[in-house]
Amino acid sequence: MLGLIQDGGWAMYPLIVLLVLGIAIAIERLYSLSRAAIDAEAFFNDLEAALKDGGPDQAAELCASTKGPVASVIHAGLLRMHRGIDHVEKAIDNAGAVEMAFLERGMVWLSTVANLAPMIGFLGTVSGMINAFQAIKVAGDVEPSMVAGGISEALITTAAGLVVGIIIQFCHNFFASRIDRIIADMTEHAAAFIDVLAEREVAK
Repeated sequence: MLGLIQDGGWAMYPLIVLLVLGIAIAIERLYSLSRAAIDAEAFFNDLEAALKDGGPDQAAELCASTKGPVASVIHAGLLRMHRGIDHVEKAIDNAGAVEMAFLERGMVWLSTVANLAPMIGFLGTVSGMINAFQAIKVAGDVEPSMVAGGISEALITTAAGLVVGIIIQFCHNFFASRIDRIIADMTEHAAAFIDVLAEREVAK
């Protein structure tokens, strides 16, 4: 491995930095999104039961003790119930925007790494080919041993840049899919919560 890094030339070092950065962000996202994901359907059933049995206070306690953005946005709405449904909807919208920003934190960096790594790899390729042709120019003759180093550097950096880009792009797409699922749950159950409140208002 060290031999490949040395043979790949200068471009291997920024690629290693990008790989480490991408993996670190991916680990943080995996941890955060794992904590954010809950069984939203089961939680909402418990929420409805809490509202019926203990009212808004018990429902708010349930939300406060439940992790994830679904519980957080509904909790924000519960805290504004005394002001009316309009204020509840506004509180849910604001909380939803905050939760979405938290869910998508770091994704732009994963995308940047995934796009930048292949470009640095190709730049290393160009650098390696330039070195190969410079060797030919200096020698005035084409000998395989003279150009082998430059060509090797070019191929290694291309491969390394693509490998880093593929790994981080996979992580980005995987997390984007999970984020979309969590946001869909959050939106669906926030709307259902508003409907429940509207039914309670009509029943009064």
